[in-house]
Amino acid sequence: MSDAFSSSSETVIQRVVEAAVKTNTPLDKLEELYQIKKTCAFISEHQFEKVALQFPDELLVDSVAVAVEIERNSNAKPYILGDTSYGSCCVDEVAAEHVGADCIVHYGSACLSPSKRLPLMYVFEKRAVDLEKCTSAFRELYPDTQSHIIVLYDVNYVHAISDLLTLLSPEYPNLVVSELVVEGEQCFSHDWIKGKHDDATEQDNSQVICQFGRKFFLKSGLSITDYSVFYIGQEGVTLRNFMMTWNRCSFCSFDPIKMTGRTESVSINRALMKRYYAIERAKDANVVGILVGTLGVADYLSIIQQLKETIKAAGKKSYMFAMGKLNVPKLANFLEIDIFVLIACPENSLLDSSEFYKPVVTPFEMEVACNKKREWSEEYVTDFRHLLPGRQSHVPLSDQPEEDDETDVSLITGALRSKNLLNSEPAVSSFGSSVVLRNQTLTVATNSAASFLSERSWRGLEQKLGETPVVKAAEGRRGIAIAYEEEGTSS
Repeated sequence: MSDAFSSSSETVIQRVVEAAVKTNTPLDKLEELYQIKKTCAFISEHQFEKVALQFPDELLVDSVAVAVEIERNSNAKPYILGDTSYGSCCVDEVAAEHVGADCIVHYGSACLSPSKRLPLMYVFEKRAVDLEKCTSAFRELYPDTQSHIIVLYDVNYVHAISDLLTLLSPEYPNLVVSELVVEGEQCFSHDWIKGKHDDATEQDNSQVICQFGRKFFLKSGLSITDYSVFYIGQEGVTLRNFMMTWNRCSFCSFDPIKMTGRTESVSINRALMKRYYAIERAKDANVVGILVGTLGVADYLSIIQQLKETIKAAGKKSYMFAMGKLNVPKLANFLEIDIFVLIACPENSLLDSSEFYKPVVTPFEMEVACNKKREWSEEYVTDFRHLLPGRQSHVPLSDQPEEDDETDVSLITGALRSKNLLNSEPAVSSFGSSVVLRNQTLTVATNSAASFLSERSWRGLEQKLGETPVVKAAEGRRGIAIAYEEEGTSS
């Protein structure tokens, strides 16, 4: 679709908007794609009366037909949820509670982040996979049949993994296939792939990895760095999240749409260095904006509180913002913020902020910048829940008081950077009654947003109630700002 904006003389701006168009699924295929019978059985078994059906934008075209079939085959009243505020991969419990829903049925791609408020059922798309070409690509990428390989996949291809395992297991004895799991007792999707692990096998494994809704078992004596990863799905946030987390593993992938396999050539070290640059920007920042990008992922309130304490301990100020889908104009409204930290699910937290005026970092990166005891290493944490007390990546704040004159050097600006600028208490100078900071290496800085706003030449629209005269509406200019019609053309 294209829209043209033109003046009276010629077209000066042309904008092309790409929109994915999906046709309605025939009624005879609705059952296969959306598991309507299983959904109705789930509703009837628990006697739910109000059911929230959450669809991503690309599946909304079938939402009405699915809702009609569910209402016809059960006693429940369905409500369609669309335009999820923070990300369609997350369960939108807030929107479901607005309609008083008893449960949620989530359709399409999912990050499998745990939710705790409402009972939940996942229904994935059954996207087609050519198993013959997939196994052929697998053999080409891994000619050594003794290789240790972990198979990961997009949730929409879970239906084909059992058949793939049957074809490859006899040939590759060290193949490990992940299974889908969701923490908590509120999820009732029981038809997922289950790995061929009996109790004896599970006891023989020295390490069990359970992360991002995936669970797999490593052989005794081996760590995840001894494995290669084969991913089934398109290039996107899911694969990028895996590669950032397990950045010491080699990755290969098979794209079921293009039906081709490849070795992932994106330099993960380069990506990590870009994130390290963002950490240096976070160290330089004085005012931090905490962006709440989820209201459904478990423990998001706990990480907000922990971030506030960590930022305060580092001598920085923080402000919290709750907004929907992020874009450049939204964040550009807050010029007093030096850096933003986004609280979201693992797949949405790695936001590319190259177009934003101020960087957007993850909670892990902000902790590296603010917590002296947490050091930058090969570990990279995208799931903020792992940073909380009692979790595997938690690092408590130092109990020792900061040194008054402790400073370091910014790797970006080359200037001295104090870690106690805002924590320093004013002291009376022996040369007079003027108030100065203990740290004499830096001048006094104003870091509050209110002080920043007071120095602006323009502070927003003023209401001036009762002062503005009432006038009749007048015809405005026509055209675009670069060439209004009444202005004519310049010579």
